[in-house]
Amino acid sequence: MRKEMLRVEHLNAWYGESHVLHGIGFHVNEGELVTLLGRNGAGRSSTLRAIMGIGCTRKGSIRVQGHETTGLKPHHIARLGIGYCPEERGIYASLNVEENLLLLPQVGPGGMTLAEIYQMFPNLYERRKSQGTKLSGGEQQMLAMARILRTGAKLLLLDEITEGLAPVVVEMLGKVLTELKTRGYTIVLVEQNFRFSAPLADRNYVVEHGNIVATVAYGELEKNRTLIENYLGV
Repeated sequence: MRKEMLRVEHLNAWYGESHVLHGIGFHVNEGELVTLLGRNGAGRSSTLRAIMGIGCTRKGSIRVQGHETTGLKPHHIARLGIGYCPEERGIYASLNVEENLLLLPQVGPGGMTLAEIYQMFPNLYERRKSQGTKLSGGEQQMLAMARILRTGAKLLLLDEITEGLAPVVVEMLGKVLTELKTRGYTIVLVEQNFRFSAPLADRNYVVEHGNIVATVAYGELEKNRTLIENYLGV
């Protein structure tokens, strides 16, 4: 039986007085990839920020490998082995690619070497001396993902990694996610692109109004496709 890496229960979250999560709950086991699907404003990105303890008030339970984290600060949460890739990517524009990859804290053992990163993302090797501001959107996304793989994190929270990217880059990122699953990484993926994410996922959680309204396992995709598309407005 797989070890449980993350369990979220009865999670409520607020930005100031704005109540954005309303009792959301889900779990992910070691080596699984799960998606949080939904429209813009549904609460998917807010769920990742709440897990990390960033910018919001939280109430409920978030357990990372059995450790309750709702009372911890973000840097302590990260050191439980979590890598968070936000939608805005957070690239250091004044540094080149390789400097971005080297300027990282370690949150766990077994972070990828530069050689492993460059093998997984050949574009980054070709652009390793280029400034962050000189990269294309796809290359910036590759760099944002590569940075968290350097830290030793084994639980990855990825927010809208395909948004605005060319189909060829989206396809490459799909192959990267498949490889990471093969290597035993655990992934929570926020996505609107259902056709990209659903075939990769062990479970798809549909989020609406800050709560889970449907859970669809990989083997149930076809019979629930219309349900998911209705929720997503596809």
